[in-house]
Amino acid sequence: MPLAIVHSRGLDGLSAPEVAVEVHLAGGLPGVTLVGLPDTEVKEARDRVRAALLNSGFDFPARRITVNLAPADLPKESGRFDLPIALGILAASGQIPGNALNDYEFAGELSLSGDLRPIRGALAMVLASGRRGRSFVLPESSAREAALAHEVRILTATTLLEVCAHLRGQATLTECVATPRVDAAAENYPDLADVRGQTQAKRALEIAAAGGHSILLAGPPGTGKSMLASRLPGLLPPMTQDAALESAAVLSLAGLFRPEEFGRHPYRAPHHTASSAALVGGGGVPRPGEISIAHQGVLFLDELPEFERRVLEALREPLESGRIHISRAARQAEFPAQFQLVAAMNPCPCGYHGDANGKCRCTLDQVARYRSKLSGPLLDRIDLQIEVPTLPAEALQRAADGEASASIRSRVTLARERQLARQGKPNARLTTREIDRFCQPDASGAALLKQALARLNLSARAYHRVLRVARSIADLAACEAIAAQHIAEAVQYRRFARD
Repeated sequence: MPLAIVHSRGLDGLSAPEVAVEVHLAGGLPGVTLVGLPDTEVKEARDRVRAALLNSGFDFPARRITVNLAPADLPKESGRFDLPIALGILAASGQIPGNALNDYEFAGELSLSGDLRPIRGALAMVLASGRRGRSFVLPESSAREAALAHEVRILTATTLLEVCAHLRGQATLTECVATPRVDAAAENYPDLADVRGQTQAKRALEIAAAGGHSILLAGPPGTGKSMLASRLPGLLPPMTQDAALESAAVLSLAGLFRPEEFGRHPYRAPHHTASSAALVGGGGVPRPGEISIAHQGVLFLDELPEFERRVLEALREPLESGRIHISRAARQAEFPAQFQLVAAMNPCPCGYHGDANGKCRCTLDQVARYRSKLSGPLLDRIDLQIEVPTLPAEALQRAADGEASASIRSRVTLARERQLARQGKPNARLTTREIDRFCQPDASGAALLKQALARLNLSARAYHRVLRVARSIADLAACEAIAAQHIAEAVQYRRFARD
């Protein structure tokens, strides 16, 4: 049969549309033609596939070979189509039975010796394949992550010869089965008990974890801002199975996923020289950026004013929507970006403004110019803004005696369960209409909030943020009503913005 069709998957953002690899053998001068918008990596498959077939003991047809990757208007990238192309050539030339291909989907990069190499996005492809009811054949190293999607039967192979033997009925490929535990890596997070002092900052981290809020830590160098930020993932409630799969799919697209860390909240800390595309995603073929890689986890931006202003302004939309839409002339892609932002900064260029030791030598103009690098709209979108002061010497010399992350996480989990039962989402994701419904304070709380609005000149967005934070504080206290003390504490976490 001079025509063979092999099923595979492309990648378009987080979706994985089906791709039919059609191989036709015809008379004429020998050669291989690839059509269907292949990029350079896919075009190079001609040489990889030829060498892999010959080194595996197969004949490479001395005929004119046309390979069509359908649909033709979907750009194809990476080496994942090597295995389907090789199988299509073998089926079209009669070296393997063509009817055996219909029940499978294939993806894998071939080495020149015929070995299978791992690919990016295996989990995203398998999740999309589940609706078709076919088994999926993958390289062994990629099959471990793909097996997390229980709806699809995953077969693992290490060489092209193993796949062909399975299709001929001479051997059987091993089925890869994963038994992931979402909370398996919870004990490996850094413990908040290691942090000395900073009681207010620890309390703010607990509130941020309970409601999914963003937080800004401002203070002199060496006060523990980075240490506090790295402890936040250990305070977050365990991910649901669906959330863990979505996070793993994004990490798989970026080539960063490890099956043993399934269900672990990501923690990303890009350097302040990161570009806008590195942070939010981009490229000719759109790839996820740091905000999407940190989906369901924490994005830590240290030395916040040192980031380029346009890079920081790109965070404004995903902080509100939890998604990022990347548009290019020929490609569009959407990625999830429900991350918790933890930002850290010094109060002035030298870092010691307001320090009791009087080390700061910055002028007021220098301080104002330094802080003006952060726009008002961006600061408005950060729910909790607190100062992390220098610790006295006696506090540093005492043994760490703070509360362990595990006990805080239990309170946070209960608070998050209250939120999901009440409104189906964390407090940080509440819309304006939902705030009016679920975050109304009692009479004393409303009176205090009215005074705070008048005296502190809060914007409408800041007003809603205060209510969301107050709702999280009340949930931690197991209070259905938002009282004055909850409002008072929430207002205190806007101090840096006021100053």
